[in-house]
Amino acid sequence: MTSSENRPVIRKRQLQADWTASTAAAGEIDLATCATIAYSSEDPNHPIEHILDGCSGLGGTCWIAARSDTTENIVVEFDEPQSLSRLVYEVEEAVRERTQEVRVEVFEDGGRNLRQVLVQEYTFSPGGATFQHEEQRLNFPRVSHLRLTIVPNKNGSGTATLTALRLFA
Repeated sequence: MTSSENRPVIRKRQLQADWTASTAAAGEIDLATCATIAYSSEDPNHPIEHILDGCSGLGGTCWIAARSDTTENIVVEFDEPQSLSRLVYEVEEAVRERTQEVRVEVFEDGGRNLRQVLVQEYTFSPGGATFQHEEQRLNFPRVSHLRLTIVPNKNGSGTATLTALRLFA
């Protein structure tokens, strides 16, 4: 009897290539269908669509601003106010040493009330830390806009980047 004869028979099927990208986590808001993404600049080779394409993690696709050493903004403009319970975003910098600051604010009541959610700095070094995954619990029942302000060069020179952005109801 060979070892292959001892293997149990299992039921199996190969996943379709787009299966993993199309399966959103429970409660994830599909930003492509319910919001407009406004941005201050983008490198044509790294457009804003990359933050929503599901290719996240180390080495994932990313949005990169078109201008170096310039504070940039990304604004999620919801078609209808959304309840937000969680924010997830990722930043990667493997080329140069720098400190990037990310500020997140939400606007409630059609933009009349601004609330700061977080201010976070990330220090990147090609020989050390090159990736940051941030997850923040929220409790905002009627958000009309969410703004990320990215300061790419708090320490060192650089260009604003963002690998992924995910919001949950």
